Amino acid sequence: MILYKNDIEQLRNLVSSHTKTFLLLDENTEKYCLQTLKDIDLQDVIKIVIPSGEQNKNIETVQFIWSQLVDNHADRKSLLINLGGGMVTDIGGFVASCYQRGIDFINIPTTLLGMIDAAVGGKTGIDFQGLKNQIGVFSQPLAVVVLFDFLETLPKREVLSGLAEIIKYGFIVDKSFLEAKYPLDPTFIIKAIEVKDEITRNDATEQGLRKILNFGHTIGHALETYLIDHNQEIRHGEGVALGMVSALYLSEKYCNLDHKWTVFYKDLYAKNFNRFNLNDIPVDELIEIMRHDKKNEGGDIRFVLIEDIGKPVYDVVVDLKYIIDSVNYLVEYQNDTNYWDK
Repeated sequence: MILYKNDIEQLRNLVSSHTKTFLLLDENTEKYCLQTLKDIDLQDVIKIVIPSGEQNKNIETVQFIWSQLVDNHADRKSLLINLGGGMVTDIGGFVASCYQRGIDFINIPTTLLGMIDAAVGGKTGIDFQGLKNQIGVFSQPLAVVVLFDFLETLPKREVLSGLAEIIKYGFIVDKSFLEAKYPLDPTFIIKAIEVKDEITRNDATEQGLRKILNFGHTIGHALETYLIDHNQEIRHGEGVALGMVSALYLSEKYCNLDHKWTVFYKDLYAKNFNRFNLNDIPVDELIEIMRHDKKNEGGDIRFVLIEDIGKPVYDVVVDLKYIIDSVNYLVEYQNDTNYWDK
């Protein structure tokens, strides 16, 4: 169930039907976003505050949240509201899904990326042994509440991180998403939420169609994991934006995609996203991270590629040589002064 600002009364009714309400938030959302919820009238809510950042999406933080639920006598009719970006909704959904074999939870995403991606669709999880979302379950939230007011608190880089996922829909679903740009028209946000919601409702546990949402993610996740492990700053959407360069390159090799779309996207990337120095990243370490990707089967590294705009193909087994070539192609692009020294 997707709720917007005019659905606040419906949200109040959902909250009031539970014995206790817990509010999970990180240090940033407590400081910048909590005041926005004043209209919901969350009386007697019990706050649980965790450190911000992907590096804290781990089992230690999960144990802390569970201990807070136990110490405050949360029962099976309790409700956990997750207020934050993807890190908070991922870990909060996982906590709620396991506590006493499952309690209700509501996601209130505070980032663009959270609104159009992480909070919708029922994926929950935590990182483990340096691998992103390696432990988790599919569990649908009672509701996802989208409040555009939160976007006013975001720096431009956070909005652009979400824009990468919207552009992704332009390649796998609808060409019109490729027209999205900063500052972002809310129409694109609502449309992206509806697309994600429809796809995940039709394939809740990622047996088929839902896999197309991973376009750009195989190499993107590997880069994100590597850079975070080496204390370099990167947003999830930025990793996806990088990964789509490699995915388009592979789409040319395996699906006969017209090269013009790779050229188009490289221009689009240069106008919207950060340039990264990827020269010193060992490809063999990226490959090892990719081997743990949840889409893989039988030891094969599988990709989502496209034959054309709006024609995705999933479970494409890519030869190791071409994976390496695609990473090198991405590195060369990030070094290409024709794109950046303007």
